[in-house]
Amino acid sequence: MVNEQVLIVIEDDSNIADLLDTYLRAAGFRVLLAATGGRGLELISQHAPVLAILDIGLPDIDGFDVCRAIREASTMPVLFLTARDGEIDRVLGLELGADDYVTKPFSPREVVARVKAILRRGQATVAADATVLTVGDDYEIDLPRREVRVKGNIVALATREFDLLAHLTRNQGIALTRQQLLDGVWGVDWYGDDRTVDVHVRQLRKKLGDDLPLATVWGIGYRLG
Repeated sequence: MVNEQVLIVIEDDSNIADLLDTYLRAAGFRVLLAATGGRGLELISQHAPVLAILDIGLPDIDGFDVCRAIREASTMPVLFLTARDGEIDRVLGLELGADDYVTKPFSPREVVARVKAILRRGQATVAADATVLTVGDDYEIDLPRREVRVKGNIVALATREFDLLAHLTRNQGIALTRQQLLDGVWGVDWYGDDRTVDVHVRQLRKKLGDDLPLATVWGIGYRLG
């Protein structure tokens, strides 16, 4: 049941916020509304919602900065909802750790479906993960705790970055196509394109260092180990 799950919508357009509130509540979620980034961060700190729907063009703090602040303290999934549909904005949002990106105008039913898909994948991952995986001598992926340790030091990863690393680690030595990675990590019902994988691979390499044996297999995709 999802009726105990709390979401937050950080959106300064009251019509859009009310529309999302109506559809999300009808789907069984409890919804917090914030018209500014600052208020949104306050509510996140107070209520620890399971997912944030975040506009980029906020009146006080840019939505990208709000996402950065969320990522400093949490791996909570973030879904960007914005009128900005340029590739640069999409890539920046993903690099900051966003889990999905919806452009305006949008279907509220689609947003609800994406929210459910993000949460469903997270729940399935938790249920399946009950061990610690290793990559070489330096890297540990602690699935139950959702922690990555490099030479014993914890490295913070966003939700989808961790899921991608875990999926690659479970398939060490196997070259996986971008579509296979999308299906295995984002799910077959995800709507985005395969450049999302490239963005998250860059983030893994940046955060985990050059010693991570994550190779590009040209014309195919990626292989770990």
